[in-house]
Amino acid sequence: MIKIDNLKKVYDNGFEALKSINLEIEEGSLVCLLGPSGCGKTTMLNLIAGLLDPTAGEIYFAGKPVSSLHPKDRNIGMVFQNYALYPHMNVLDNVTFPLRVGKNKIPKEEANKIAREYLKLTDISELEEKKPSALSGGQQQRVAITRALVQKPQILLLDEPLSNLDARLRLKIREEIRTLVKKIGLTTIFVTHDQEEALSISDKIALMNQGVIMQYDLPQNLYLEPANLFVAQFIGNPIINTYDVSYENSTISFNNLKLKEADFVKERFKENLSDKDYTLGIRPEHFFLDENGPVEVQVQSVEMIGRYMIIHFDLQGQASRAVVDSRNKISIGQNIRFSIDYNSIYLFAKDGRRIY
Repeated sequence: MIKIDNLKKVYDNGFEALKSINLEIEEGSLVCLLGPSGCGKTTMLNLIAGLLDPTAGEIYFAGKPVSSLHPKDRNIGMVFQNYALYPHMNVLDNVTFPLRVGKNKIPKEEANKIAREYLKLTDISELEEKKPSALSGGQQQRVAITRALVQKPQILLLDEPLSNLDARLRLKIREEIRTLVKKIGLTTIFVTHDQEEALSISDKIALMNQGVIMQYDLPQNLYLEPANLFVAQFIGNPIINTYDVSYENSTISFNNLKLKEADFVKERFKENLSDKDYTLGIRPEHFFLDENGPVEVQVQSVEMIGRYMIIHFDLQGQASRAVVDSRNKISIGQNIRFSIDYNSIYLFAKDGRRIY
């Protein structure tokens, strides 16, 4: 449905927001553009919407180039971060507005009929006479989405649509959005900086940093098979533990331990280790409490998160975390021992590439 070919955006001040982006999005899929502030995700969304012009490259919808088309000619629906509802109009008039303007405008009665079908679809029919000021944040969000859908777009674009909602409501609305767009079969691009949000609703995620897509993949692959150190550090809560390690004589030295190549799963090797310095990555859940384990640490703090708890400690001069069952009786200042699941660790080269 959407193909982005060598897309580049340089602003007038010389800032290179996007650096030759290539991306293909299948019809009917929900893709999240995820990344830290300033990574280029909103710029890319605005280029797809036609709100910005690319410096170079092309965007295709169903095989047809659209970069030269005005936003109103791209058959897209867009939901902004602030919802952009008209305060003087009630819900019904807000939803029908796109149908009653422009060269393809339709009569009010017909517009109202179509709008009411979509108000029913988004379960807000009872709100049609209310003004935006009388609605909760979640209700305003539904109105904004309904207004975007009423034009029957081929693509729905959402720019951090849940950022103004409280945590519990965000959880509810994001589930509703996924259910709705999947029910309609609508190709959807969802911009967010919240990894939990992206992981929970996406078919695929494009994780971006400094104008580059670092990895475009299934949500589980970004977590289990990160392409590089940035991906491994960005995806995961609590975050991955990383340690500087050296490699000599077929042995990795870590915390006074000598990890030979035999300790790792051979088929995970991507290349021979030729450098001396690497970064070792260990997910918090890959430390296991073991009274005979080779790694001894002192507990600095304990963070309860329900069924599990996060143990904070210092290892090899690095603040570290382990996730264990909360039924364990662990206190601050206690010395505990861990073993490590070596089959699940990662090794990264100096430039951030994942070796295995």
